[in-house]
Amino acid sequence: MDIMHKTAAQADAVIKTLADIPFPSVEADRPVALLTRCPAAGVTPLEEVPALAQVAGVGKVFVKDERNRMGLGSFKALGAAYVIARDAEAGVAKGQTYVTASAGNHGLSVAAGAQAFGARAVVYLAETVPEGFADRLRSFGAEVMRHGAIYEDAMAGAAKAAEDKAWALLSDSSWIGYLDRPHTLMEGYLVLMQEAVAQMPSPPTHIFLQAGVGGLATACASYARLAWGDAPRIVVVEPEAAPAIFASIKAGEPQVTEGPESAMGRLDCKEPSLIALKGLARDADDFMLISEEEGATGSTVCGDAGFATTPSGGAGIAGLLAADNDHGAFGLSANSHVLVVLSEQAS
Repeated sequence: MDIMHKTAAQADAVIKTLADIPFPSVEADRPVALLTRCPAAGVTPLEEVPALAQVAGVGKVFVKDERNRMGLGSFKALGAAYVIARDAEAGVAKGQTYVTASAGNHGLSVAAGAQAFGARAVVYLAETVPEGFADRLRSFGAEVMRHGAIYEDAMAGAAKAAEDKAWALLSDSSWIGYLDRPHTLMEGYLVLMQEAVAQMPSPPTHIFLQAGVGGLATACASYARLAWGDAPRIVVVEPEAAPAIFASIKAGEPQVTEGPESAMGRLDCKEPSLIALKGLARDADDFMLISEEEGATGSTVCGDAGFATTPSGGAGIAGLLAADNDHGAFGLSANSHVLVVLSEQAS
């Protein structure tokens, strides 16, 4: 475990470097209105889990459970499907080909959204993504292409296909020259946090948020600040093998990182989304890296508590458990009320 408490100088440096990049949206009402038209739309539960609080040594743990979101198995159902719904509302989705790279869940949202609105989906997967995810994508009518060893390779393949074939690139990350669609996509993720704010009995003292490219974390953090101000302490959790956000905040500018393959596969992203990085520089308090062993412990403890998930899905909880070894690092105590997001179902 490695911990970094963000300084004002680090935040200012990132925000200044990304001056031309927009902050994430906090307009949750827009995606709520559109996503209710999608198949299987519905509110996911938030549950207090005493077993997790006991293991973590805190007062209460609240779990926002995204494992059954829209029947797709993860929070990412809220993102790409919303972008395609927006396109459908504008009359440009039907007959369109959407291409993306994915570690599985984002691709499912693209595939389901395309299927629902009369479009076509092509999803690029790295060689390390399990074939089971590819089969699930195909079950929603997507065409699957294998390209490269890691997510970034697959993303390069998808971007080239979009350019060569005039397809609509629909990534869940953002970079210079590609901002509009991911900004809209991250707006879709606000839905889960708007629900959580309404479901929480009172503001939490702490929020632990897992991050890959950072879309989930920044959507949750930005809406939490809107709703609760400075009250919660927001901690961003990444694998040691993919410290893209951590390294970028530390350096004061975006970093491309290197590392081995992580079992936290949906978080195994070596380069941050620029929109997400800017938002987290403003809204998060702390950043931490967890080991593969700590990630595995998180999913095991979740399963024992009746919330089966993957090391990716339980990484926020894994961060909380790892922090239990050093309560002083985040001011955790028996009076702390912690919010975490269970982001995906067990594979």
